[in-house]
Amino acid sequence: MSIDYHALIQELDDVLRRVNADEVERLVEAIIRTRRLFVEGRGRSGLMMRAFAMRLTHLDIHCHVVGESTTPSLEAGDMLLIGSGSGETVTPLLTARSAKTAGGTVGVLTSRHESSLAKLADLCVVIPAPVRERSAIEPVTTMQPMGSLFEQSLLLLLDWIVLCLKGRLNQNEEMMMARHSNLE
Repeated sequence: MSIDYHALIQELDDVLRRVNADEVERLVEAIIRTRRLFVEGRGRSGLMMRAFAMRLTHLDIHCHVVGESTTPSLEAGDMLLIGSGSGETVTPLLTARSAKTAGGTVGVLTSRHESSLAKLADLCVVIPAPVRERSAIEPVTTMQPMGSLFEQSLLLLLDWIVLCLKGRLNQNEEMMMARHSNLE
């Protein structure tokens, strides 16, 4: 192989070091305070958000994935959290507007502070990884195709948030495992 995996790890480290810890802290606090959390994302970002929803369920946080047949109506006191590299993806943008109309809080994880989703959001965490659209923040350069570095960074950032929540909610592995699916 001509590409050393250490280079990929270095790219992730470069991105995550540039994430604003205060933005993450505000998001963690909002998740703790929310009544129910709804997550949304499209494509590979959507897969990362679904993985996050699974971990939140293990932490006993009431969480739903937008678009699933069992997803209830979002109401005042609920929060919608969207993962979108560009911050311009049409369906999540429409979903965010609906959530605001219903009285919900909107959080966004994106690469672009100036994106439509970021401007609409109550909370925004910027992940400075390159995506199709350019950002005012100079992203970390990458050898990876398309939005891979953003999506990988999103997953690691969401796992960072899970660890923060686990500590704040006084959860442990045994408690989380008790909530893990037993129908596998």
